[in-house]
Amino acid sequence: MKIRVECYAGFRGEQEPRAFTLGERRFEVIEILDRWLDPQHRYFKVSVEDQRKFLLRQDTDSGDWVLAGLVGEKTAPPPGSRTLH
Repeated sequence: MKIRVECYAGFRGEQEPRAFTLGERRFEVIEILDRWLDPQHRYFKVSVEDQRKFLLRQDTDSGDWVLAGLVGEKTAPPPGSRTLH
């Protein structure tokens, strides 16, 4: 599901999600719990203000963001991906 994401670009210019809009609802990202890469995507596991956790995915070619899922505590990166530092 496509979403609109508000990002912050740090000193290295890499974008991090700060908030996202799903339908008419805006969710503020309280914490980035995990992040990783695969060859075509960047993933962010985030916690929002109501304590729910979401998996956001960005296409590295187009820059488009999608909501990849509502996740639990035991979500692992997809096989073949690598952690971002």
